[in-house]
Amino acid sequence: MAETFNNSSTSIKNWAVDDRPREKLLANGAASLSDSELLAILINNGNKEKSAVDLAKEILKLGKNNLNELGKLSVHDMTKIKGIGPAKAVTLSAALELGRRRQASNALPKQVVHSSTDIAGYLHIVLKDYAYEVFAVIFLNRANKINHFEIISRGGITGTVADPRMILKKALEEEATSIVLCHNHPSGNLKPSKADEDLTLKIKEAAKYFDIRVLDHIIVSEDGYFSFADEGIL
Repeated sequence: MAETFNNSSTSIKNWAVDDRPREKLLANGAASLSDSELLAILINNGNKEKSAVDLAKEILKLGKNNLNELGKLSVHDMTKIKGIGPAKAVTLSAALELGRRRQASNALPKQVVHSSTDIAGYLHIVLKDYAYEVFAVIFLNRANKINHFEIISRGGITGTVADPRMILKKALEEEATSIVLCHNHPSGNLKPSKADEDLTLKIKEAAKYFDIRVLDHIIVSEDGYFSFADEGIL
């Protein structure tokens, strides 16, 4: 008779603590594991004081026991936990980024944009974990189908950071006939600043010379989104 994971010699309880989540996954599938057990597999091994599962629980606690909050932690944040060195922290950060990209890749796959709601839902996925402002652009073709999404700058949205020339150069490379400007407000405040409005107008006016339309400028935060077009500002 073939051996199973329930045999006394192969039962999960007989494996070393750090190996148990891996064997549990092999026996019952990844869905059967808790968040801490999945993280423990990535951490790989513990130390003399704590098992990989113990370290995983500390990582989760640092992320307020919430995977969304966990995704906001930097490598530096994770290495504050004794037993989590740069290598382990980099592995965790890479896994969390893959999860985010997987979610984002299915959210807006070359689809036709019908409303600000379509774009805002996508932006909430791709920009939600940034603790600082990023400025991005969605490039669309004549049929309002998305050709490309790109984060243009990080750390602010002043005219020197979000350079209209850079945006329009990229629009021409992507053969875009229209664009949607996007940025996040980590503070949660959705009200556009005077700098937001001035930059939008500057890019809109510059785009006219290339027959490129600025369809909208959308600000997202954890509290929702603000659409320049919906509010009649654009």
